[in-house]
Amino acid sequence: MILNGETILDGDYLEASKNGTLDDKDHPGLQRDRGHIGFLGHGDVVRFKNIRIKEL
Repeated sequence: MILNGETILDGDYLEASKNGTLDDKDHPGLQRDRGHIGFLGHGDVVRFKNIRIKEL
């Protein structure tokens, strides 16, 4: 993830979840490379503005 030209997050979710997820639940959409995008707040109020999604 890049914010204001600086990389703030660089990770591979497939590598991180190869031994299962932290909640030990089945997430069938985890391996998909197309579909819906979910924004999670983990119980906190989250606001998003000017979201742009670019196909790589």
